[in-house]
Amino acid sequence: MNAPRRDSVEKWRRPAFFLSITAMLAGLLFSRALLSSGLIFFVVVSLLQGRISQRLKNFFRSPLLWSMSLLFVLPALSGVWSDDHSQWLQILRIKLPLLLLPICFAGENNFRFKDWTMISFVFLVLMFAAICQSSWGYVQNTAATNAAYLKAYTMETPLGNDHVRFSLLVAIAIFAIIFLLVKAGENLKRNTRAPLFILAVIHIVYLHVLAVRTGLVCFYLGVIILLVWLLSHHNRKSFFLLVLCLFLPVAAYLILPTFKNKVSYLRYDLSFVQKNTYLPGSSDGNRFVSIKAGWALLKQHPLIGVGFGDIEGETNKFYEANFLQMSENDKILPSSQWMIYGSGTGWLGIILFSFGILVPFFLKAVQKNIFWILLNIFIAFSYLFDIGLEVQFGVFIHAFITLWWYNWLQLKE
Repeated sequence: MNAPRRDSVEKWRRPAFFLSITAMLAGLLFSRALLSSGLIFFVVVSLLQGRISQRLKNFFRSPLLWSMSLLFVLPALSGVWSDDHSQWLQILRIKLPLLLLPICFAGENNFRFKDWTMISFVFLVLMFAAICQSSWGYVQNTAATNAAYLKAYTMETPLGNDHVRFSLLVAIAIFAIIFLLVKAGENLKRNTRAPLFILAVIHIVYLHVLAVRTGLVCFYLGVIILLVWLLSHHNRKSFFLLVLCLFLPVAAYLILPTFKNKVSYLRYDLSFVQKNTYLPGSSDGNRFVSIKAGWALLKQHPLIGVGFGDIEGETNKFYEANFLQMSENDKILPSSQWMIYGSGTGWLGIILFSFGILVPFFLKAVQKNIFWILLNIFIAFSYLFDIGLEVQFGVFIHAFITLWWYNWLQLKE
């Protein structure tokens, strides 16, 4: 008697999941409200599945799921010794998907390889639309934007103008296309491959026009690692692709004003960093100073940190004591995710955060998948000098894309 009812439930659950995921991806790029609504819808549809005891078993059996939730649990526990509970609650609200999405993915997942592949096509179409929107804004203000790159500014991007996270998404999209062409190529129609190749070129060109280091470094890391991997598998043709890719930065410097101006600004900015001199509005200089602030907090509170609710306040005290001339706009949080967890929860926080970042590399189901390895290298690298897990978009990118790719890449075509 229960089988027909289960079948009828599954008929609406899969389309509901697909719709909620589409809403979340569209919201990620274009609307915070849609992202939040899509996430709520996804959670509700997932939890309506019931079978709580089985879900909890699946959750604790999966190192990926429970280790990801640690990135929420650590800040949550730090509320015990945080004085600013209002700030602490705000941080927990931002990080909540790190707990909710693993619990949702612990349920029965009936998505097949082709379903996750369809999600990837939705993602790529939305990314193309986002790139077109950003590029149109650049075309309308080309001269002003080019000049802005001689300072600590970039062209406007989706994700609420979060150019660091958007550049990371562009790099991820490029390797999603490569995966589709290389791994899923046999199941792709011939008339699909050419558009995918063109789409990859568009993403690569845009990434160099945007000229944001996070995305560019991830792209070149991915290219080098992927092509060395191909060479090790006796694909000598990839050697010529590797040589060709090495000329891309040179071509970008000669052709693209944004890329050239960004390089010029970075040289100027780094000259102040080398002299240990404060430069108002500096990009790299402020990052290095903020990391010094995080290190100071870690040394003062090595066991449990200051609590996530008090990181901002304690960091500002460091600036006031050591950089009296620093403007309010330059007083940023420690610009490394490791330093954030160290400042908030001490050395234990750094160790457990590192554990959560390393776990995905050792999962048997995807351990030998080069694209899974690349995704997690990109995420880990982005946290060295950035704090993606302190903003809504970064938390969602980490949680959802990691879980999506894990479920996608371990399946057979």
